[in-house]
Amino acid sequence: MHKFRELKVWNKAMLIVESTYEISRDLLANEKFNFTSQITRSALSIPSNIAEGAGRETNKEFCRFLDIAIGSSFELETQLILVERIFNVKTDKLILEIQDLQRMTNALKRSKLSK
Repeated sequence: MHKFRELKVWNKAMLIVESTYEISRDLLANEKFNFTSQITRSALSIPSNIAEGAGRETNKEFCRFLDIAIGSSFELETQLILVERIFNVKTDKLILEIQDLQRMTNALKRSKLSK
């Protein structure tokens, strides 16, 4: 088991959730529910799955939840690209943070699989 609060990927994912909520405030009121709901669910899924995986008994199980977190990060990245295209809300800095998180999570996964 891992102490998820000490994991750099979990802490970075938490910051991404906060940034996602900031961006969602900039969406148009009539579209806010549709996009905000989906975006925040994707964002929340990332640290949640890292934490859930950290509580598992084996590295293989942990890696399965890291895979889910990575998938959610790609989902969030896609949704933010759409937010920028449709609503002209700048998301480029957050997307760079998400891509960095994806690299970090993949590196953590590789390190766990090699043990």
